[in-house]
Amino acid sequence: MTSAVTRAHLDTRFFPASPDAPPVEWWISDDLVPYPDATARMEARVAAIAAGEAAEAVWLLEHPPLYTAGTSAKPADLVDARFPVFETGRGGQFTYHGPGQRVGYVMLDLRRRQPDLRRYVSALEAWLIGTLSAFNVRGERREDRVGVWVPHDGVEEKIAAIGIRVRQWVTFHGISLNVDPDLDHFDGIVPCGVREHGVTSLSALGRLAPLPEVDTVLRVAFEEVFGPTIQRHGPAGLP
Repeated sequence: MTSAVTRAHLDTRFFPASPDAPPVEWWISDDLVPYPDATARMEARVAAIAAGEAAEAVWLLEHPPLYTAGTSAKPADLVDARFPVFETGRGGQFTYHGPGQRVGYVMLDLRRRQPDLRRYVSALEAWLIGTLSAFNVRGERREDRVGVWVPHDGVEEKIAAIGIRVRQWVTFHGISLNVDPDLDHFDGIVPCGVREHGVTSLSALGRLAPLPEVDTVLRVAFEEVFGPTIQRHGPAGLP
């Protein structure tokens, strides 16, 4: 039965859209983007994609320091609200966003691909694992929790989070990859509700890479899973 198949064994390279579909627009913001601004622009793009009025898009950005609460967030997991807290409609629990963390908002029309959320999450994990591999970091899945994890100093730590929402089979929200954030900022929450494991970053693992280099690798790894992209320009990112 399909339910017995682990995410690691799902085919994650089925997501490229039909051959006549336009490439996914690839947007990058140069400056920190306030969370309410980002969600408003993302909501508008999702509506346009669902209406057939806009192309699919990926938006890479950084936020000012903040916490977000997913639909499963538990109040007790907000340990110290030292930064603004935003409720969000994505799945998951509490997470942190801030400078040095690359956030990727992914707006894809699964009607053009395959309307299968479990396989979509597995594809996002494959994208992140491929990205980490380029930096000689072995990212791993865990069947009992979403995201990407790395063994480090005898423990298991999370390096990338995933939280998604879908409307009319168009995805939004997405992924966050810890490149070089202040890891102490995670102390204000129980990240993703997981108390027994910590968080890490490429920098903490000794992989020092500027964000433009990470962005280039993210794009290559994304195309291996989801198909071609086209670079769009604008200092503010997604219009």
